[in-house]
Amino acid sequence: MRAPPAMIGESADEEPSVPAAFDDIEIGQVVNLGQAAVDPQVLETFCKAFTPGWNVDRGAPDAMVFSIWARLDAVASTDWPQTKRLGVDALRWMRNPPAGELLRGRMTVMAKDLVGEQKGIVIAQHDLLDEAGRLVFSCLTRSVFTR
Repeated sequence: MRAPPAMIGESADEEPSVPAAFDDIEIGQVVNLGQAAVDPQVLETFCKAFTPGWNVDRGAPDAMVFSIWARLDAVASTDWPQTKRLGVDALRWMRNPPAGELLRGRMTVMAKDLVGEQKGIVIAQHDLLDEAGRLVFSCLTRSVFTR
């Protein structure tokens, strides 16, 4: 079941695609993680609480961009056969989206590694894209999926 829209302005218009069990996940598969807007009021509150001195005219600070991705990922993967997130690596921030910018998340399966009879590791590239399709944030994840 999908969580209600977040304060960050998540849109419930697009349901995330849910990957199957490890054996049915394909390398190159692209998964929709949903979308979220940078809410101006939340941006201001976030900056006051977590990035004092950050001017909201510069857009969402890196920590907020990461938080938006983390929430989209958490909501999208709620019902996946993913049992553990082993790591989040190679974090890259390309730009700080302005208030009101709609961001969409996607996950691309890069590799799979079988680990015994019951599970496997999926390595994936995660991206946040802005309304123009430009990269805002990216990272690599390693996750355990059941077979």
